[in-house]
Amino acid sequence: MKLCVIDGMGGKIGAQIISQVREVFPDLEIYALATNAVAAHQMLKAGANKGASGENAIALTVNDVDLIIGPLAIIIPNSMMGELTTRMAEAIATCKARKILLPITYPSIDLVGVEYKPLPHLMEEGIQIIKSLLEEGEGNVRG
Repeated sequence: MKLCVIDGMGGKIGAQIISQVREVFPDLEIYALATNAVAAHQMLKAGANKGASGENAIALTVNDVDLIIGPLAIIIPNSMMGELTTRMAEAIATCKARKILLPITYPSIDLVGVEYKPLPHLMEEGIQIIKSLLEEGEGNVRG
């Protein structure tokens, strides 16, 4: 099973997710994909096995993973202050990997029916989903 953590703008969210997942699943293959090199570097330091940044790296690699976790912005074109391109968003949204998206709010998007929680709580819920999927032994979590 390959887990892909996608982040940008410095990679702090992705690095925290990787650190927490790595504690529970030390042998899990974790890919760190980022919109920029700084974010990729932070996630590699947190314990990702492989890391890359940029549009082409994201567009190609998401087709080779089973599970993706990251902020909601990773499927919104031009989000992250324009760092996330339309091609990146489309590749992530349409790949067959199962996606766990943290509903971090953005000024022009309101999510109806979503309870807004502090970021640490959102990350913990996302990590719990990953744990459940891995512990259930779902060999193929792709949609």
